[in-house]
Amino acid sequence: MMLTMKAVRIHAYGGPEVLHYEDVSMPKLKPDDLLIRIRAAAVNPVDWKIREGYLQDALRHQLPLVLGWDVSGEVVEVGPEAAGFRAGDEVYLRPDIERDGGYAEYIAVKASEVARKPAALDHIHAAAVPLAALTAWQSLVDAAQLQAGQTVLIHAAAGGVGSLAVQLAKARGARVIATASAANTGLVAELGADQFIDYTKFRFEDAVHEVDVVLDTIGGDTQERSWKVLKPGGILVSVVSPPSKETAAERGVRRAFVFIHADGEQLRAITRLIDEGKIKPIIHSVLPLAEARQAHAISQGGHARGKIVLHVAD
Repeated sequence: MMLTMKAVRIHAYGGPEVLHYEDVSMPKLKPDDLLIRIRAAAVNPVDWKIREGYLQDALRHQLPLVLGWDVSGEVVEVGPEAAGFRAGDEVYLRPDIERDGGYAEYIAVKASEVARKPAALDHIHAAAVPLAALTAWQSLVDAAQLQAGQTVLIHAAAGGVGSLAVQLAKARGARVIATASAANTGLVAELGADQFIDYTKFRFEDAVHEVDVVLDTIGGDTQERSWKVLKPGGILVSVVSPPSKETAAERGVRRAFVFIHADGEQLRAITRLIDEGKIKPIIHSVLPLAEARQAHAISQGGHARGKIVLHVAD
């Protein structure tokens, strides 16, 4: 086994310039770990938020740090206490965010975080799934307990999380109202949205009323305005910032904040939906691992349609 690998790390917090493509030591396996050769890794907003230091108090990472927590690849080594996998298995996962991530040629991860890659997807598309799909699942299924026949408003429906949330909600039999820009009308309709609102021209709270669930992927003013569209007993789920407990009580609704956790079992359920043709990832762009700085710049621009993926190896 080689002693070093290529990876993109940060040695300090800051802008894209703190991302360094360099030689690093191979990861060390714990007894319940798998060593995965990474084929592709996706970029998410949490990556640049960590890079800029926004989450350093919450996560207490040790620097230098390999970023990136969306991975597709192949198992090359199995720890003595890791069950369910063997060398050669093609897998995907959202790794533990408190360990080194996937902007690298190899990663060590707990077997419990891993699922076999959907047969319907190549590694580029598979890498675009785990973090966003688990966010959608833990928001709509776990927190909101979305049921068939209910109505859900999904903000930023053309984004990484939003595009998968639309499809997951439809797979569960819900009616979906989606906000996005006019340029994404066709995409959102293709994903299955029942109603589209161009947020650049219309205030969604003027067009939407009495919904069961709001999925907030934006925060700020969008989150505050979202209270108005909920029916009594409805729920506002945010993946950006905790909704106000006081406001929820005043309006007679519920609220939840989701910071996702790795979960191989949930990923297996998502895999089934993908292989049944009910969910597909949307790719905005594919860049080489060495161009992680450019990938971050695109993500931080806030208008990516689907996911940005780093190609690591064929």
